[in-house]
Amino acid sequence: MLLESTEQVSRWHERRAAFAELDPSMRAEALQRQANSIRRDIVRMISAAGQGHIGGDFSVTDVLTVLFNVVLDVDPHEPRRDGRDIFILSKGHCAAALYATLASAGFFSPNELATFMKPLSDLNGHPANTKVPGVETSTGPLGHGLPVAVGAALGSRIKGAPARVVVVTGDGEMQEGSNWEALMSASHLGLDNLTLFIDRNRLQQGARTEETNALDPLDEKLAAFGLEVRVIDGHDFRQLEAAFGPSTTGKPVAIVANTIKGKGVSFIEDRVEWHHKVPSTEQVEMALEELAQ
Repeated sequence: MLLESTEQVSRWHERRAAFAELDPSMRAEALQRQANSIRRDIVRMISAAGQGHIGGDFSVTDVLTVLFNVVLDVDPHEPRRDGRDIFILSKGHCAAALYATLASAGFFSPNELATFMKPLSDLNGHPANTKVPGVETSTGPLGHGLPVAVGAALGSRIKGAPARVVVVTGDGEMQEGSNWEALMSASHLGLDNLTLFIDRNRLQQGARTEETNALDPLDEKLAAFGLEVRVIDGHDFRQLEAAFGPSTTGKPVAIVANTIKGKGVSFIEDRVEWHHKVPSTEQVEMALEELAQ
């Protein structure tokens, strides 16, 4: 199992403290710089591995940056600490974004990112909780993360723990019936410590979500299932931070975040073919240049 990076943990604590001191506008700018640093890591990881899901990685990078630098009560020194907040990336095929974020926080050394999807690497194409600290449950098969999150939220309530549970799904993933069964249970149980974040980039493998199996009006459907629904721009850092405020209704919270698949690199943005495509050497250079601006 990968071990924490003490030096990186110290930097992460300093960064979190610095973010907390900034006014909202300046914090949003700092978070944007951090997110683009994560995206640059993702580009290098996928290029070296020769495989990955760069489009979905990029659409979810901003929320992961906000969660691990502002929102979640977690500690890389004690990734299994009782009472910690629990984060689950249900769209496990976007593991590169999660790994890069965890490495930046010191859950393990950033040097390990170069092994992504290599033979015998702990950094598999889908995250495994037996291999990577900070990964709460193994994900990959779509429609599994949210049911696990409902169980975790219920378990935290039974134990009287203050922990919140945050789960990120893809929007194409919301076509899975298991998610809606889980939402019925969450609503029935009044799990106001559960937050569902839907990465609404409107693309899935092969086509647009609305062409494959229409989801809209997604916000109304979620409300009908008994959730407190918040619709935001998933790349606006101030909106992202505000959206993770506590439930105001005693209901589970669902955040429908309008995002752009491939966000941050012009030739990748909103292009269905970049669901599972590897940039060429020239494209890597172009992407890194755009992300450095």
